[in-house]
Amino acid sequence: MDTLKVRDANDVEQAVRDALAAEQPLEIIGHGSKRTIGLPMVTNAVLDLSALNAVTSYEPSELIITVQAGAPIADVLSLIDSKNQEFAFDPMDTSLLLGTPRGAGTIGGTISAGLAGPRRIKAGGARDHLLGAEAVSGFGDSFKAGGKVVKNVTGYDLCKLLAGSWGTLSVMTEVTLKVMPKAESERTLVLRGLDDIAANRAMTIALGSSFDVSGVAHLPAASLRGANGALSGFGSLQQAVTLIRLEGIGASVVDRAKSVSGILASFGAVEMIEDDASRATWAAVRDVLPFAADGPFGAQPVWRIVCPPASGGAFGQALARDTGGEVIYDWGGGLIWAALPPAPDAHAALLRERLKAIGGHATLIRAADQVRNAVDVFHPQQAGVAALGQRVKASFDPKNILNRGRMVRA
Repeated sequence: MDTLKVRDANDVEQAVRDALAAEQPLEIIGHGSKRTIGLPMVTNAVLDLSALNAVTSYEPSELIITVQAGAPIADVLSLIDSKNQEFAFDPMDTSLLLGTPRGAGTIGGTISAGLAGPRRIKAGGARDHLLGAEAVSGFGDSFKAGGKVVKNVTGYDLCKLLAGSWGTLSVMTEVTLKVMPKAESERTLVLRGLDDIAANRAMTIALGSSFDVSGVAHLPAASLRGANGALSGFGSLQQAVTLIRLEGIGASVVDRAKSVSGILASFGAVEMIEDDASRATWAAVRDVLPFAADGPFGAQPVWRIVCPPASGGAFGQALARDTGGEVIYDWGGGLIWAALPPAPDAHAALLRERLKAIGGHATLIRAADQVRNAVDVFHPQQAGVAALGQRVKASFDPKNILNRGRMVRA
């Protein structure tokens, strides 16, 4: 396979133009940490952005950072952490789930995948924190979208299209993102032993309160089998755990934690973990540690299911019962991670038929190549939405050069 390592945006332009002339599709990668997500692509040319790894500008006082797309996300997070700042959308590290090297993900891959962590229910997703981008279209032309402050974003906000497009619309070369100050204090309330339906009710109450909850998750007991790291203490008690996070100024967090404990008292005794222990727990939830590739569920396909939070508990419980799989709930039940027993279609037909009734969608995040070849990895779109997507794709990449076949079978 030919690998084209680029040094700057001009190299990217030339590579795309050469690919157009040769009618040769390109696979776009940073360090390749998410290459196994999506339909397998048929190409013998890879456009490698890993050398585009510089931080172009960082202004902590203005809460913005501009960085090239190939910069490792771990390095960027370390830099902003040194200024006591963070990305509020809580970017997911897929390495544990996919079994790839730690820290290999890039900032461009993070935006292209659009995978946000537990704080999304409060702060929004990656697309909501993307202020601007420089990219090369499928025409081989560079363009800029957005700016370095929100007021510079006028007209069509193309950044929102690029986030979550999995590299099928353009090759991002540089992005500008908002950063936020890290919370002074953090506490997580823990309820034990709730079933999925009761946990769904408790999470809904917490999210519906006025106490600024920033994370709500439920881990059934079976999903904690073999749990390690930050979750090892929970798994050893063989009970489901329901987690509610509060962040902010120390005194405020203490007061809000007491109030939320009060409104959840009918669900049982409320325990509490603080600061470092709390942060480690939520990192494990964000990165789906119970379904890690080297753990008890490592051989099972994993689905990422988005549905109305009120339906999450009943849907997840029925799915686990009828397939023999296990589930984890994030976003108060709005996001379900499901590890299902191996099957030729990874249970796609059953899963998507049931999702029709509640208006949800599912993406196959981890599966063997033969399974990804056999099923639609990304949720099939309704005809009108699919037609609109095709028109957007044609306006950016009319010859379908960029990541051809990754999201929609070519």
